[in-house]
Amino acid sequence: MGKALAVLLAGVVGVVLVGWLAVSIIGPLLVYLIVGALVIGGGALLYARAKKAVAPGTRTQRRIEAARETYRMRNR
Repeated sequence: MGKALAVLLAGVVGVVLVGWLAVSIIGPLLVYLIVGALVIGGGALLYARAKKAVAPGTRTQRRIEAARETYRMRNR
């Protein structure tokens, strides 16, 4: 009975130690992966919104074209 309990306890301690080691190594990597995915996703979202805002036919695009034409006429 005592030997079986010692083997069981050693197994539990081994599993806990291996789990702790895995979390201590993989945990920071997982955090960096999540933060990196959020940064890339946010950048893609901002890029898509900016691209849509300056699309042909939008007010912003017409203003850019009008300013370009005014600048071109002024600097002839």
